[in-house]
Amino acid sequence: MNYRAPRGTYDILPEDQAHWRHVTETTRRVCELFGYEQIDVPVFEQTGLFERSVGESTDIVEKEMYTFLDRNEERMTLRPEFTAGICRAYAERKLHGRPQPLRLFTIGPAFRYERPQAGRYRQFYQIDVEVLGSQDPAIDLEVMQVAWQIYEAVGIKNLSFQVNSTGCPVCRPGYVEKLRAWYADRLDGICADCARRYEQNPLRLLDCKKEACRAIADEAPRIADSLCDECRTHFDRLRSYLDDLGRPYEVNHRLVRGFDYYTKTVFEVWAEGIGAQNAVCGGGRYDGLIGMVGGPETPAIGFASGIERIILTMKQEGIEPPGVPKPRVFVAYLGAEAKSAAVVLAQELRAAGVGATALWEDRSLKAQMRQADRLGAAYTLIIGEEEVRNGVVMIRRMADSTQASVPRSEAVAAVKEGNTQ
Repeated sequence: MNYRAPRGTYDILPEDQAHWRHVTETTRRVCELFGYEQIDVPVFEQTGLFERSVGESTDIVEKEMYTFLDRNEERMTLRPEFTAGICRAYAERKLHGRPQPLRLFTIGPAFRYERPQAGRYRQFYQIDVEVLGSQDPAIDLEVMQVAWQIYEAVGIKNLSFQVNSTGCPVCRPGYVEKLRAWYADRLDGICADCARRYEQNPLRLLDCKKEACRAIADEAPRIADSLCDECRTHFDRLRSYLDDLGRPYEVNHRLVRGFDYYTKTVFEVWAEGIGAQNAVCGGGRYDGLIGMVGGPETPAIGFASGIERIILTMKQEGIEPPGVPKPRVFVAYLGAEAKSAAVVLAQELRAAGVGATALWEDRSLKAQMRQADRLGAAYTLIIGEEEVRNGVVMIRRMADSTQASVPRSEAVAAVKEGNTQ
């Protein structure tokens, strides 16, 4: 059998790791700069958690979740997103007893059965950032700023926000009825998915990506005209903070996001010039979700960003990440006695914090030097039978092929300090 990776999955090869390392390390650095702590939640959860939180009428629950029965006949689902699991952990682990608001982030894989395309896979990797325990619009701004600073730090330019308010349980029902009434005379012009959304979740009508449906949604009533005083004040204050920082943004009345749990603020970060799919992340506020999954009523906001999408954007903009560190030293040897000495020397280098590797096959010196060059080693330490007898090591600087003999006892310090002359 010639096995292949499942459709919609891929291997992250060594030559791809520089981008991944740059994005994940930058994310950790920025999140910690803002005072966020890392949390990791299970890759799979009880199916009901996602049905309850994401919403049974969403495309994710209806079409895209990987659900299975475990050996106890319990329905489990590979996580399609992180927020529900983090909220479950907040409720189950009583994290509300910690100082609030609680600032968290996580990085890892998620799973959705959808049509693979550029930057979109069935196993994909996300950055997820959440703040739990505050309803202040300044927290909304902070979360948006974390996203902005991550993209800025990896080198993505021409950023802007798309923002909207989806209201709350007080004002949203009235708007939904206005929306349903407006669409009632236009059902012949919408797609089959939107016809279903009309019955199950009219707010999602605004989120359809099909051109005919988008044209209709552009003319639909706007939720901004139906917000209650609390939601309007919250949204106005968020916009004033964005103005204070000089962050470019656009109020997008069609922006509602794909999950049922959002309330008040929703946002996306866009990067111009990267094609039709401008958004590099999306998120929003979900003040009722923790209560829905068994915890105390707790306001919260967060965002998720696909790492694949970030890397695709970096490549489209020609952003080169720092390279993955290579072993600083290659140890070459000739003869059995020299090989034993090389094994010890390589370990002494690593113990001193100097990256070291070797071919560990009894090949010619020429072949070993060729391997050292391919690996990008800065130095090659050469040991033969004569070097063993004389208690020395030959150090070759690969950049200019200069070499010098140094006492064996001084070899590690010489390459560590770069003193090889």
